[in-house]
Amino acid sequence: MSILAVGSVGLDSVETPAGKVENALGGSAIYFSTAASFFYDSIRLVAVIGEDFPQTHLDFLQTRGIDVEGIERIQGGKTFRWGGSYTEDLNSAITLFTDLNVYGDFQPKLPNTYKTTPYIFLANINPELQLNVLEQITNPQLVVCDTMNLWINNSRDALMQTLRHVDILILNDGEVRLLTGEGNLIRASKEILTYGPKRVIVKKGEHGAMTLTNSTFFAAPAFPLEEVFDPTGAGDSFAGGFMGYLATIGDTSEETIRRAIIYGTVVASFNVQDFSLNRQRTLTRSEIDFRYRQLQEVVAF
Repeated sequence: MSILAVGSVGLDSVETPAGKVENALGGSAIYFSTAASFFYDSIRLVAVIGEDFPQTHLDFLQTRGIDVEGIERIQGGKTFRWGGSYTEDLNSAITLFTDLNVYGDFQPKLPNTYKTTPYIFLANINPELQLNVLEQITNPQLVVCDTMNLWINNSRDALMQTLRHVDILILNDGEVRLLTGEGNLIRASKEILTYGPKRVIVKKGEHGAMTLTNSTFFAAPAFPLEEVFDPTGAGDSFAGGFMGYLATIGDTSEETIRRAIIYGTVVASFNVQDFSLNRQRTLTRSEIDFRYRQLQEVVAF
């Protein structure tokens, strides 16, 4: 079995109180697939890049066992670029520029070998494109979806249509409130369950994550960190760790979901400790497992 990730691949320029980087490897699909690769060795990536995208970045993905056949390189085009900065509390990014470039005309085209992939992650791309991907897939076993404020505000009808075909929706607390108009996260999440998803996972940054279905509820803390360098990609790293673990176990029981959330939390905690994918480049599975056990001890009572 494999995991299919569809989303952005780009070059990020980020500044935080800890420093800055320019034209660093980024994008939702990159963070997700790299995180998932610590648990599972069959990750398929669908995205678009320009002719300026460094081959070394593709080589890195392949060293992680990520299949890049679905990445389309547009000759004469430029890769998606995003620039942002974070203030002292690191809770939200201030976008300085967004150059869509070839990403602006992105139309996901799945290779035939990808169309029977059982585990699907739809990163926060336009919901019309998310639905287009699902129309190319045959009998997916699990569909996990992310979204963002832009699509909630500007493409709500398409998003609501997409959500009818989603098993798990992952979004942050602000997006939950924006999508439902409800201030209480539990009531808001229950409202989202009526839109189609069977489970909602709410990311709360330094306050951890929670998940609920019509019959279950679980909350997990964030891993306690004294220093955070760059929160960019933390949410997608969480999703990658979460889905990577689920694919490894081949089970979506409540017990497995809860462990997967902890693993996702742990991978995200490593990601924020350096810029771009720098920490994930050196990270090992043994480090992840050790921090997983540390987090277990944090919540034991």
